[in-house]
Amino acid sequence: MSTPLTPAEPVAVTQLTPGERVSIRHSAASLERRWKGQLNVETIERFIAESLDVILPRATIRTFVPVLVERLTNERLRALVRLESDRTDLNPSVLFLCVHNAGRSQMAAGWMRHLAEGRVDVFSGGSEPVAELNQAAVAAMAEKGIDISDELPQPWADEIVRAADVIVSMGCGDACPVYPGKRYLEWELDDPAGRPLEEVRAIRDEIEGRVRGLLSELGVEARPAG
Repeated sequence: MSTPLTPAEPVAVTQLTPGERVSIRHSAASLERRWKGQLNVETIERFIAESLDVILPRATIRTFVPVLVERLTNERLRALVRLESDRTDLNPSVLFLCVHNAGRSQMAAGWMRHLAEGRVDVFSGGSEPVAELNQAAVAAMAEKGIDISDELPQPWADEIVRAADVIVSMGCGDACPVYPGKRYLEWELDDPAGRPLEEVRAIRDEIEGRVRGLLSELGVEARPAG
């Protein structure tokens, strides 16, 4: 089983620039406010440190490091709260996985959020996330009124996988996590990387159909087409 969030060696905070340290502190304060009353400060700080140890060695664009750390930490905390909840009326949760988390999985997550209108908890991740989204995928989704331009590719995390009811893999192969008791779907889709917009539109539309089908299986009414 692949475990991308278990780095071989921790990365010292001293490797951050002064500006990055300030940004990380601001992120910590923001997350503490967001999860006040649900998670303690020690848990949040531990998750930030772990996310930093994962993000920093992978970072090709250092400018993105603080926002990636905050986003990955928030997603992990969101999943942790779900895992620790004793509620029986939680929304179904879906995790979309591909290699780079830049095209297919981001479009699928965008469609799911749009069509489910808050009735599904949506996550996405990659086994080898790249620095930026596929801009053709961003443009194709924008044509449907779905803005994914603020998303950033990120690795999947153990808490998120464990919190997902359905794990949809799109070409990540043996690198995708396997946990007993989970429902796994393999969507064979063309990779939009390097393809022109007209070809990415076809991939986008196929993903929409698959997401609508999954919503129906989950018993969630999708937003009408159009």
